[in-house]
Amino acid sequence: MGYIDEIRKLVGHRPLLLTGAVVIIEDKQGRILLQKRAYPKETWGLPGGLMELGESTEQTAAREVLEETGLKVNNLQLLNVYSGERHFSIAENGDQFYIVTIAYLCKDYEGEMQIDGSESVDIQFFERDCFPVKMVGSHREMVQDYLKKAEA
Repeated sequence: MGYIDEIRKLVGHRPLLLTGAVVIIEDKQGRILLQKRAYPKETWGLPGGLMELGESTEQTAAREVLEETGLKVNNLQLLNVYSGERHFSIAENGDQFYIVTIAYLCKDYEGEMQIDGSESVDIQFFERDCFPVKMVGSHREMVQDYLKKAEA
């Protein structure tokens, strides 16, 4: 049982403040890696997840990417921090949370892509102008922010 599960037993569905990290992984052709998530069902997003006790956000990002894609990320670059009222969510089970998401960029990675099966149903690189329609809204915002900075 993870940290969040333990907290939920104590507070029920009341709002929590959670910290997470995602990574925009760009390949040599400039494509962005996305994962089709098991939850929310059939929705694409960036690899990443929630911080565990004692982790840094960089460790969270690296752990989550490895778990979800099989890739080891190197030389993470901080892109931005996303937080506030717009980042409030209610899960299907009624759990409420505000998430603070730290977004990183990685162009230096190694390993073979592997779908983990429990959190991902597919992973693939997408051209910059060809992202899936069904994508986590905040992740789409993060990718668009990155692409604007990269073009500037």
